[in-house]
Amino acid sequence: MSKTEELNLEDFMTGLIKRNPGETEFHQAVEEVAATVIPFINKNPIYIENQILERMTEPDRTIIFRVCWEDDSGKIRTNKGYRVQFNNSIGPYKGGLRFHHSVNLSILKFLGFEQTFKNSLTTLPMGAGKGGSDFNPKGKSDREIMRFCQSFMTELSKHIGPDIDVPAGDIGVGAREISFMFGQYKRLKNEFTGTLTGKALEFGGSLIRKEATGYGAVYFMEEMLQHRGDTIKGKSCLVSGSGNVAQFAAQKIMQLGGKVLTLSDSSGFIHDPEGLNDEKLNYLIELKTVRRGRISEYAEKYKCHFHEGKRPWAIKADLAFPCATQNELELQDAKDLIKGGIIAITEGANMPTTHEAITAIKKANLVFAPGKAANAGGVAVSGLEMTQNSIRLAWSREELEERLKNIMREIHQQCVNYGTEEKQVDYIKGANIAGFVKVANAMVAYGAV
Repeated sequence: MSKTEELNLEDFMTGLIKRNPGETEFHQAVEEVAATVIPFINKNPIYIENQILERMTEPDRTIIFRVCWEDDSGKIRTNKGYRVQFNNSIGPYKGGLRFHHSVNLSILKFLGFEQTFKNSLTTLPMGAGKGGSDFNPKGKSDREIMRFCQSFMTELSKHIGPDIDVPAGDIGVGAREISFMFGQYKRLKNEFTGTLTGKALEFGGSLIRKEATGYGAVYFMEEMLQHRGDTIKGKSCLVSGSGNVAQFAAQKIMQLGGKVLTLSDSSGFIHDPEGLNDEKLNYLIELKTVRRGRISEYAEKYKCHFHEGKRPWAIKADLAFPCATQNELELQDAKDLIKGGIIAITEGANMPTTHEAITAIKKANLVFAPGKAANAGGVAVSGLEMTQNSIRLAWSREELEERLKNIMREIHQQCVNYGTEEKQVDYIKGANIAGFVKVANAMVAYGAV
């Protein structure tokens, strides 16, 4: 391609798929971004001349390694470990570690690519990375998880550091796993630095970190509604998932005067027409984080409906918060939401909505917030944890929540600035272009590196 020739989406995706065969999740994430940024790039040929999008879709490096560990019976077990260091143009690589049987290179590249834009939108100096393993913590003892985490970190420690790459938690990696890994890193390096985020408060963690992703998604919804002269107060809400993000999205919805009607897990969803309250939410948190039970137990206790094997999107409501996992909201689900009177959707999970569903949602003129903007609260507070570690200070809950609220407000404003068309805001376009510009300008400034 000559320097003056415009980019074409179809040709670009053909080349990307050829270079990355079989990585369907990664293809999906790139196409969603490329569809909105390519018209912007074609109006700014400096990005074409420097092949910025081609470079941005290729990780700086991909590290794959073997993780050997011993189970409680003395048997040696082997898993695969990964760290995809995607882009460090605006700061150290930053992004979570996921322990789940579904983890593969395609999923981690999709997450790392999305992280590039998400971290850029936070306004904090963070690059993008993602990693993890096909190890599944479910059903493992604490000692088995400790041995796995120590073995995993023994290799990962060679590639990370507070000014290089700062991993965090993700699915299957909570405070327990982060603690085991941080302890091993400290032992190996003989230093105490903020190399991991999501740590316990006793050794450098930040207040509201576990709440941040869910809180941030709800703050973003409130910003979108206020931009239209509306508010969450009095609205009925569908929330999927029952893990960390869903729990604290539900809590913040209730604090802002909304009613949470649904929650879900892999077995199905509950519909509580009366709505959650503090007692019910506390029970759910204990159920999921301590007893690790099923969502059906909530339905049994509070005498509400449990829909086995189904998703909550056919329930009539005002707002929707998909907070479970990628591609959980498909075309038929989008049709159900539209039929049920939903006015706005905010992605709490990473890429929970399929391309076909997004197309239907946009055609119906629903307000839709993509995860790279709406769920950036988690990594934003991780960035604030990095800052607190660097200056050896800890901010109060109130100060951190105010900082989080301001960051989500700023992300919303960036989406409005780049995504407004004929007085309507295309939040996907706005988030993609705003996230792209900051990273792209840094890459242009560095030259061919």
